[in-house]
Amino acid sequence: MELFRLILKNTMRHPLRSILTVFGIAIAISAFGLIRTVIGAWYSGVEASAPNRLITRNAVSLGFSLPVAYREAIRGIPGVVDVTYAHWFGGIYIDEKHSQFPQFAVDTTNFSEMYPEFKLPPEQKAVFKQQRNAAVVGRKLAERFNWKVGDVIQMRGMIFPGDWEFTIRGIYTGAQKSTDETQFIFHYQYLDEKLKQTEPWRAGNVGWYVVKVKDPRQAAEVAEAIDLRFKNSLAETLTETERAFVLGFISMSETILVALRIISLVIIGVILLVLSNTMAMTARERLSEYAVLKTLGFGARHLVFLIVGESLLIAATGGLVGILITYPAAKGFERAMGDAMGAIFPAFDVATTTQILCALMAVAVGLAASAFPTWRAVQVRIVDGLRRVG
Repeated sequence: MELFRLILKNTMRHPLRSILTVFGIAIAISAFGLIRTVIGAWYSGVEASAPNRLITRNAVSLGFSLPVAYREAIRGIPGVVDVTYAHWFGGIYIDEKHSQFPQFAVDTTNFSEMYPEFKLPPEQKAVFKQQRNAAVVGRKLAERFNWKVGDVIQMRGMIFPGDWEFTIRGIYTGAQKSTDETQFIFHYQYLDEKLKQTEPWRAGNVGWYVVKVKDPRQAAEVAEAIDLRFKNSLAETLTETERAFVLGFISMSETILVALRIISLVIIGVILLVLSNTMAMTARERLSEYAVLKTLGFGARHLVFLIVGESLLIAATGGLVGILITYPAAKGFERAMGDAMGAIFPAFDVATTTQILCALMAVAVGLAASAFPTWRAVQVRIVDGLRRVG
């Protein structure tokens, strides 16, 4: 207990220095936590992916569609439980700035069964299935535009030209935090019927298929069987797990993510330098005191306890403050991103793993910063320590 009291007193012998060091560590830990949150949000789609879902798309690229007739052929492949499809819409709502949210035309007959993480009230689901131009939107998207059930909205098609009118018949919520609540979903039949009137050569095609497999362990075999089924056809397919499909998108931003990881490590390095400098100054100033302690019978383990304890106390305090201010920092980042937030980061929360990582980094920095001062205090001879002044 006396040693703990001594650690506390030593820490506050230079209150301004200690407070500034704690403040610097807190800022750095908060920045580290915010960067890790951004990286985590980038991968939220991967976390939300289901192991029993495959994505089948055109082997050339996502820009090329697949015939809707492929559906029954895919359904007949062993290991396939169910199949649905979707098509990217790409409409403009108000203007391009306000249109940065995912818009999909989907097969409403089994879409909700394929994506159980989208929670929609049964009465809204029933109305949605009955009305051809009905749409369902995520909670965050509805809050962003202040949409309510029954609202009629107009969009201007970019990929599919023309004016499109939708009636919002449902607002879904996510089953998990990582579920995307920014999507705009409507009937594929609405899109296809209008294309038959305006651009009939584009009708009867879908963007990609979502395939539900019976056993996730057989996903690779089922994917291979699907691609083999359409080999040498006019529209060959590429099938991969939903996780691999999402990771394919993320890989386009790999350079940015690598840069963010490097910056986060640089921040930790800066914290280490700041705290190491503080502890080195402290140890140098107290060498004579350590010599006196040795003279009184204190052993090396007592000195280790005093120096490491002081370093850990400063680092832990700074880490705790940093973790606490990460939350308002994340909210501020979210507000600063504005409308683009939903399009880039559908799920943006400070994860528990981020908090744990921040705490571990603070402890690691505390231990590393005390290593050299501790070694020096233990190694110094009593006569050399007593000879030092200041």
